[in-house]
Amino acid sequence: MKALVWLVFLLLTAFWTGLVALTEQLSQWLLASIATGQVGELATLAGQWPVPAWLGFGVDTAWLQSLQEAAVGLVQWLSHVMPSSQGLMSWISPLLWLGWGLGTLLLLVAAVMGHMLMGQRWSTPRKGLKL
Repeated sequence: MKALVWLVFLLLTAFWTGLVALTEQLSQWLLASIATGQVGELATLAGQWPVPAWLGFGVDTAWLQSLQEAAVGLVQWLSHVMPSSQGLMSWISPLLWLGWGLGTLLLLVAAVMGHMLMGQRWSTPRKGLKL
C-alpha cells in the first residue's frame, strides 16, 4: 500500500508539472504576441497557438481551448495593469514555477502523511477471536 501512495504522488506530480509547463509555454507565446503589437488579435491568436509536440498524445481539445481562453483573459487583464509586456515576461515564468514548487511540496507532504498512515495501519496487531 505504501508503494501505491508513492505511485499516486508520482502521477499527480507528473500531471501538475505538465500543466504548469503548458501554462508557461502558452503565457510566453501570448506575451510575445503582445510584444509584437497584436493585442487586438489576441483572441484569434489563442486559437492558433501551436500545441507542443510533447502534448500531442490524448489531450482533449475542448480542455485545451478552455485553457487558451483563460490564458487570453489573464494576459488581457495583465496587459491593462502592466503596460509593458516586457516587465510581465520577466516575472510570469518564475511565478508559475514558484507555484509549481509550492504545489509539489503540498503533494509531497500528503504523500509522506499517507506513507506514515499506511505504516501505522498495517503494523498494528489485529485483535481477533482466539480459538
